[in-house]
Amino acid sequence: MIALGLGMNFIKPFISFIISKGSTHVRTSQFKRMAPLLLAITLTLTSCGMVNKISDDFSEFSKGLRADLEADNSVGFLGGLATDEPSATIAGQDALEAGGNAVDAAIAMALVLPLCEPQSTGLFGDVFALIQPSETDEIIGINGSGKSPSNLNADFLRSKGHIHMPNLDVSTITLPGAIALFEELANKFGKLGLSELCSEPIKYAEEGVVVSPRVSFDWYQGCENFSSKTKEFYLINGKAPKPGDIFRAPGQAEVFRKISSEGAKGFYQSEITEDFVNSLQKLGGLHTLEDFENIDVEYVNPVSLSLKDGSELFELPPNGQGVTALMMRRLTEICNLNKFSEASFERVHVEAEIAKLAYSARDKFIGDPHFSEINHKFFLDDTFLENLANKISMDKLIEPKVTHNLFEKSKDTVLITSADKEGNSISLIFSIFDPFGSGLCSERFGLIFHNRGAGFVLEKDHPNELKAGKRPFHTIIPAILKEKNGSLMPFGVMGGQYQANGHARILSNILDYKMDLQQSLNFQRSFYFNGYLSLEEGYGPEVEENLAKIGHKIDRPKKPIGGAQLVKYDSSGIMIGASDPRKDGCALGF
Repeated sequence: MIALGLGMNFIKPFISFIISKGSTHVRTSQFKRMAPLLLAITLTLTSCGMVNKISDDFSEFSKGLRADLEADNSVGFLGGLATDEPSATIAGQDALEAGGNAVDAAIAMALVLPLCEPQSTGLFGDVFALIQPSETDEIIGINGSGKSPSNLNADFLRSKGHIHMPNLDVSTITLPGAIALFEELANKFGKLGLSELCSEPIKYAEEGVVVSPRVSFDWYQGCENFSSKTKEFYLINGKAPKPGDIFRAPGQAEVFRKISSEGAKGFYQSEITEDFVNSLQKLGGLHTLEDFENIDVEYVNPVSLSLKDGSELFELPPNGQGVTALMMRRLTEICNLNKFSEASFERVHVEAEIAKLAYSARDKFIGDPHFSEINHKFFLDDTFLENLANKISMDKLIEPKVTHNLFEKSKDTVLITSADKEGNSISLIFSIFDPFGSGLCSERFGLIFHNRGAGFVLEKDHPNELKAGKRPFHTIIPAILKEKNGSLMPFGVMGGQYQANGHARILSNILDYKMDLQQSLNFQRSFYFNGYLSLEEGYGPEVEENLAKIGHKIDRPKKPIGGAQLVKYDSSGIMIGASDPRKDGCALGF
């Protein structure tokens, strides 16, 4: 398999050419025949210093969207796929070729990504999914986020002197729901079965994957929080891997074999589980074997919003921030954002003010609905939202009355989209939260423990207060846009806090500014959070100056804002995919 990245700006257009010309079956075979050559080119570039330039100072990533990379839409007729890593996208294509459907492809891609992007996701993680099965018009939501251990609550942490949830601590390690959700998806909506879908990840884990430039950059930044045991599994000769290095995970190969032979039970009720619990208890965790035995997934009713153009936007309900994304999209419509030019400071300003309003509501009210009632309709009521919109001025800032800034930095996540000729579509998001989660891992198999429990608060009686058996607030959200003509577009955004804002921005690019799908992802981004307005390099100094005059505190981030993937199943039967060039991924038409 191959690793393609931001540093190889002449390779990716070549691949785009291969997958956008000729018959779909020819494209597939051509692509796979070229894989060894492209890998050789990748490693040659590394040895010549072209990729090493990135690994030495990573300066290119501070530009946000790299100016030298031109990504394009990918078109297919039998299937459409998009992920952060080409190796994962190809795994999804392999699943389609083996007779699977879009759901099988999504699972296949998800199982490979913990090896390609261990900083962003892992088997000990959480998953949310939105599915449009071919046999129904109903969009189905599934919540695969884990709960807190049965012996852990806010009183326990407050008794130890904590005022806020620690960020990198065993107390933030909630139970992992991913494998349970993958099994549910495979059994209910797929064709191949979880066992078959584990075969390729086993091979990847044993033989290794090539580390791509953006992953190397994130690895380098994230490894400072590693425990001594984590260093043994995730460093190469004591250092973060550079682009072109081979990362192997033989312990994870064993885990995949267990899942392949026994299903989710092999993950939650076996020696793998014993490794989890023993490791966690040594770290001071209150986790038990019984906690893992009781892990399940929950079918949930998606929340939706009818848009002005007649399309409908579907998101998942809390414990995630899908309602926040819906609020932002409606506020965008109410404010008639497209009366400003697409790259104007006015658009950036209004979008920042919208984010303040929507995120303030999020942080005050969203939690696990099984523990506190959340009235979705209230937050999406047009009268309520119009009153919020009236607070926005073009010459002064709203003072955000945010009581809880739950997270102070963007988190790592992977987003997977897939569609097939039968009409199945899926948006799936898979995460361990912080880069490399808690920085802790299981002693025997080396699985990274996520830190999703950092999403809780310790304030008494808050809707998101930590309680035993409760799901924390999650930033990760999948989405599907259903157009009036029947077209479906599963999509999503990575980047923790940015995700709700990112959903609104991409939809605005497509619906308000009539960008094509790839352009909607390529376009420069801005994001207001925690007192600062971040601007990618695509915004010039005049935009920054005008925003500063209004009162914004401007931040120029050192890495791109978020990432995104989408696939559109067009009403004509054509599938169009796009992958964010801020990551190392690709979209494939099949």
